[in-house]
Amino acid sequence: MVYLVLAGVLCVWLLPFVWMALGSVKTQGEILQRPPTWWPQDPVADNFAKWFGPLDFGTFFSNSLVVALVTVLGNLVFCSMVGYALAKMEFPGKRILFLTVMVTLMVPGVVTFVPLFVMVSGLGLVNTYAALILPFITAPIGVFLMRQFMLGIPEALIEAARLDGAGEFRIFSRIVMPLCGPPLATLGILTFLASWNNFLWPLVAAQTEGMYTLPIALSLYSTGQNATDYGLLLAGSVLVIAPILALFVFLQRYFIQGVATAGLK
Repeated sequence: MVYLVLAGVLCVWLLPFVWMALGSVKTQGEILQRPPTWWPQDPVADNFAKWFGPLDFGTFFSNSLVVALVTVLGNLVFCSMVGYALAKMEFPGKRILFLTVMVTLMVPGVVTFVPLFVMVSGLGLVNTYAALILPFITAPIGVFLMRQFMLGIPEALIEAARLDGAGEFRIFSRIVMPLCGPPLATLGILTFLASWNNFLWPLVAAQTEGMYTLPIALSLYSTGQNATDYGLLLAGSVLVIAPILALFVFLQRYFIQGVATAGLK
């Protein structure tokens, strides 16, 4: 009975994605017809051709990929370092620092948009990769995730390395990091998703077509002055979602294991 319920929920969850995939090969008239039909009557590839023809999909894709990958790399490095310090090192203000990290988790991102843009503009970084990457190079949720996992690493292992003369960075890089595969995969997926789907900040920070990411291009070029080109919108959505699905399918085992492990600490 439980499996039947889960199967039903899965089907409901998949319906929008099926509609999106099928709609991407429909004409505008067929998408808008009433009553609607699921299966395309006359499948067309024009919607995808527009993205690879008149619209510079390659530039939008490369911008999103560069921003997402560098943001992921930064979060993996810096969140791991901060997580290690909070989990395995003793220093004045440690509890206050961790409390600050937890408080920032409760602050909506849009609250910081104006001061963040003022800072980026003051540094002359508007409409650059730096403006799209630096504000998200470290995330509080990443620090929390890595700290929670590292709390489970035996303290005896760390102390033994210290007695052997190993420095903190050597312990971090040679002992702790090789044990952090699941949380690193989880953090990487979460960061990639957040960066890949980020819309509001790139809309403010990217001011020329050459710096647009996929969500911005998807919004601007699928909506005309008088009507929305739904076929173009659905085709672009398929192209945007495909890398995310591939990433999750490839790393889902590590993602689930990392979330479960961190949640037990």
